[in-house]
Amino acid sequence: MSDTKSVLPYGSWPSPIEADDAARGDALLEWVGFLGDDVCWTEVLPEEDGRSGLMRRTADGVEEVLPPGWDVRTRVIEYGGRPWLALSGRAADGLVFTHGPDQRLHRWRPGSDPVPLSPPGAWPGELRYADFAVHGDEIWCLRETVADDTARTARRHLVAIPLDGGAAEDPTRVRELAATHHFMTGPRIEPGGDRVAWLGWDHPDMPWDTTRLMVAAVLPDGTLGAPAVRMGGEGEAVTQADWATDGSGTLYAVSDPDGWWNVHAVDRDGGTRSLCPRPEEFGEALWRIGLRWCLPLLDGTLAVIHGVGERRLGILGADGVLTDFADPATEWHFAATDGRRIAAVASSPGRRRTVVLADPADGSVRTVRAPSSEGRSLPSDASAPDADGAAPYARTPTPDAYATTPYRRTYRGDDGEPVHVHVYPPHHPEFTGPGDELPPYLVLAHGGPTSRSHLVLNQEISYFTSRGIGVVDVQYGGSTGYGRAYRERLRHRWGLTDVQDCATAARGLIAEGLADPDRIAIRGGSAGGWTAVASIAAEPGLYRAAAVYYPVLDPVSWREETHDFESRYLDGLIGPWPDTADRYAHQSPLREADRIRTPFVLLQGLDDTVCPPAQAERLLQRIDPDTVPYRCLTFEGEGHGFRRSATVAASLRAELRLYADALGFTPAAASSCSLS
Repeated sequence: MSDTKSVLPYGSWPSPIEADDAARGDALLEWVGFLGDDVCWTEVLPEEDGRSGLMRRTADGVEEVLPPGWDVRTRVIEYGGRPWLALSGRAADGLVFTHGPDQRLHRWRPGSDPVPLSPPGAWPGELRYADFAVHGDEIWCLRETVADDTARTARRHLVAIPLDGGAAEDPTRVRELAATHHFMTGPRIEPGGDRVAWLGWDHPDMPWDTTRLMVAAVLPDGTLGAPAVRMGGEGEAVTQADWATDGSGTLYAVSDPDGWWNVHAVDRDGGTRSLCPRPEEFGEALWRIGLRWCLPLLDGTLAVIHGVGERRLGILGADGVLTDFADPATEWHFAATDGRRIAAVASSPGRRRTVVLADPADGSVRTVRAPSSEGRSLPSDASAPDADGAAPYARTPTPDAYATTPYRRTYRGDDGEPVHVHVYPPHHPEFTGPGDELPPYLVLAHGGPTSRSHLVLNQEISYFTSRGIGVVDVQYGGSTGYGRAYRERLRHRWGLTDVQDCATAARGLIAEGLADPDRIAIRGGSAGGWTAVASIAAEPGLYRAAAVYYPVLDPVSWREETHDFESRYLDGLIGPWPDTADRYAHQSPLREADRIRTPFVLLQGLDDTVCPPAQAERLLQRIDPDTVPYRCLTFEGEGHGFRRSATVAASLRAELRLYADALGFTPAAASSCSLS
């Protein structure tokens, strides 16, 4: 590569990152844990129809733990949860897991095939299991029973399933332990087995609105005593709870009575105290059952994941002193511990998702699974990182060398409220744009909407920025990571605050002379798809194109069409139905769909139970194809969030074609830039 950059119009830079590369380049690494001394994790395999394999590191590379074909994935609350658990500290004892196709609980021992522990449902997927704990000769966990494959009606129980496999043929051997709330997490059993804790909440609350921390005694016969509320309640969301390891009976809870998810100690007598009160988040929105951000260690300290708009890994001492690891990672996910070490998925602006092992004893952070698209055939030395945390085999030019350097920025809206964004400028090591030309920009609206996106190296974003197209990732009001008050900015204002904040971000870039005002597009999926459609209806002069993935669009019908977990979500985002029917009509993206003149592409999975295809169809029924050029791509076998690499690649190619036509550039021919 030359040190002198050639000049080409923005959008037309030759990039080695093709759609197929972007589709398979970012391995989806999740649900880390320990099997004996081995760190294991689940990994979505796009080339195998999105199957989720359970992986581990060996001297020969990365391999699957289970025999071929097993899919370690649970569909609890549709977004899933922790799907596997080692049965002890010894690898020889094996593990339990939920198998994706039938959702049954299985047990696996080394050298044998998995065997079912739970009975079959009336149809595949009727009974779903997640978030496991071992109690004697039983597995205690959350069980979800859904009425049909739409999951619009569901019941949840904490249950006990015998490890001997007897319940696989005799459903009466499954014991129901508790059903305190419509929604619950799995059980957390106190060391010694005397008490058990869990979280619960009911419609219309979501788990970031109001939850309750429940504790019950475990009676001698294995049943539970009367549960009691130990923390939480109206306007307070406990998002995680775990017991101390020292036998003191202390329960650690991550909750937000003061507006931030901080760590609290709940004493045996019910008293609570904040261990490290800070205007920072030590937890996240509980979209998936079994997530953890606070891990009690055997020495009495806590491993915590914390920050504002980012997450660092630190150790919280008994004296309240918090010491972070000296590691460049700015995001930590799916953390687990063996009591001494912490395993997690880590990433940063300079590093894609990586499975790492952190040791508080010496402060080291070691790479276990490097961010390679060839995850199951890594070279044997990939576990030894360079000083910057990158695996040594990545020294030759790779697509990551074409990634931009993102940065944080905060703009102010007309109301003076802050709008936090991540800016990904166009970047290519060999090309730059003309001096008299400003680049096109994509405004990215994340899903959720009670969620956030991460300022990390992202292959899908690099697909655009390496071609000369900037991306601004908007953490609009309602996003997590900035405290409850920032989340509450979206309460009853979905379709308004998010739309305004995206426009504020776009106009902020334009005002700074960073983006071409005539070449702004918007893209988003799920709730971000709602925001994208609402934005091109509300701001027809600002956006010249839109990419809309599996959107929510008609809030009235969506209440009846979506799955149980989110069926009352709109009570907080818009208002109680039907008392606020006027808001539903006013804030729906469909209200002014006939005003849309912006070209768009709509991408929809036909098996989506969260945002069913009918939502997208209602938009198309209101669009005149002679007035608004659009494309609609549907994908058999895809649900909410595409898992297959062919689907992701086809979607990205459709996006680029749209942007080229609408924003006025000519993309370089495929494979016109080589890494060799």
